[in-house]
Amino acid sequence: NIGEDYLYELQEFLKDKRFGIIVISKSGTTTEPAIAFRLLKEQLEAQVGKEKASKLIVAITDAKRGALRQLATEEGYKTFVIDDNVGGRFSVLTPVGLLPIAVAGFDIKKLVKGALELQHDTEKASDDNVSELYAAARNALYQAGKKIEILVNYNPKLHYFGEWWKQLYGESEGKDHKGIYPAAVDFSTDLHSMGQWIQDGERTIFETVLSVDSVKHTKVIPSDEANLDGLNYIAGKRVDEVNKMAELGTRIAHVDGGVPNIRITIPELNEEYLGQLIYFFEKACGISGYILDVNPFNQPGVEDYKRNMFALLEKPGYEEATKAIQSKLGE
Repeated sequence: NIGEDYLYELQEFLKDKRFGIIVISKSGTTTEPAIAFRLLKEQLEAQVGKEKASKLIVAITDAKRGALRQLATEEGYKTFVIDDNVGGRFSVLTPVGLLPIAVAGFDIKKLVKGALELQHDTEKASDDNVSELYAAARNALYQAGKKIEILVNYNPKLHYFGEWWKQLYGESEGKDHKGIYPAAVDFSTDLHSMGQWIQDGERTIFETVLSVDSVKHTKVIPSDEANLDGLNYIAGKRVDEVNKMAELGTRIAHVDGGVPNIRITIPELNEEYLGQLIYFFEKACGISGYILDVNPFNQPGVEDYKRNMFALLEKPGYEEATKAIQSKLGE
């Protein structure tokens, strides 16, 4: 983001904190991360000195080219490489995703193990290749007029997984005026905001439900003598049992309401199964893009806003574009 208040408040928060920086950019010149890195690098060097700061900055960037690679070499930053043939949305199982995940305290070996398991299971075309089945099903629904896919989860820890999934499919398939629009919701929370539209709105949608079989902890709903909230009928039940019934009840209601549902289950929410899920969606995305007859691995449309922004900011090299856009704005 380019949020000035956000960046100001972040830097204020960091004033009396020990911190390091992981900067991720192939070129080092992408506007959003470059602005943030310039601000945070200046702050870190002011707080600990330039020499110590160089030990607290890790760059994940191109192997040989780009501004960040040059800076990292000059300053002596520890670096990891983004391979040329890996786009940002497919990079979670490279150092781009693995290093921040490791720093956050998760087991990246198990994450990669899960991905390798799914890679092995989906290597060959077959009737039980799950990535092929998902890609074929969503394209069949698209051809039948279902233009919007909603990724549904019933576990709040999967919220940002849905955000990644939206980029993966939106940026991979939204080309040549084609492609399913990817949306994501957190149920049961969003049933109180989006549930009405999903149940009774335009029938151009289908849902892909991420279902987690078991949870890690036990929390039983207590009985209450006054029972003012009317919940004693579920006293003694686990919270997850109620959640599962919310999921099943919602799926029945939505299917009855004309919303096709695809259900994807994992045994539990851990690194290995998340690794499987990541690889499953990435593999299916490539297959689905080719079924749709688009290149799922480029993103030409993303460059359009950048050209306009650079022209409006009068970036060197964009002089003609600046004149053209100023003329357009003056019309």
